[in-house]
Amino acid sequence: MDSLSLERERWKFTATIIRMLEWPMLALSILWSILLIVEFTYGLSPWLQRANDVIWVLFVIQFIVEFAAAPRKRVYLRRHWITLLSLALPMFRLLRLARVARAARLARAARGIRLARVIAAMNRGMRSISRGFKRRGLGYLTMLTMLVAITGAAGMYRFELDAASGPGFETYAEALWWTAMLLTTMGSQYWPQTGEGRVLCLLMSVYAFAVFGYVTAAIAAYFIGDDQQRDAVASRG
Repeated sequence: MDSLSLERERWKFTATIIRMLEWPMLALSILWSILLIVEFTYGLSPWLQRANDVIWVLFVIQFIVEFAAAPRKRVYLRRHWITLLSLALPMFRLLRLARVARAARLARAARGIRLARVIAAMNRGMRSISRGFKRRGLGYLTMLTMLVAITGAAGMYRFELDAASGPGFETYAEALWWTAMLLTTMGSQYWPQTGEGRVLCLLMSVYAFAVFGYVTAAIAAYFIGDDQQRDAVASRG
């Protein structure tokens, strides 16, 4: 077997591993996002923190297995660098560096780490959902939007607690409502005061416009297809 055929077989083997882990990893990604929301809004109890760490270890094992099976390591890392980032960030907590980052002089660094964790969690959830749905239809889009809404709301709630003018949201429910209005492109009277909140708001706005364009195109395609079908039926009659 030549090197090209061997590489092709290894990519097939990697794809097989990914397919086998699709649904378990999707469930774990959703649970991990929920734990992130709980951490940002209420804090994690010791046993929830242990559950979060166990899920993280399982993600690390999955990444190592896929990386070992991939024939081109650089290509795999280039495609999954955000996943690698999401797995590296919890090390700050395990090494107890997060406590140091809570000091006043490093508060900005702590918020930056939280922003990276929110983005990484969204990315991992999106990848898991895309692997679990064979067709990119309404169900896929709904799951993606729900993931962005609930995770983004947790990030906004946590970031805006540090706003100079005072907490931007009194509860997570208020942050979720604000995020829902943002994603429906309806907007709100409140605008983020922290730099991390503004970055997250911008990213969610870009997602909202992309989804709006997708839905508009899908609706237009539906009506155009329906009209064409009617015209075809009328011409045959």
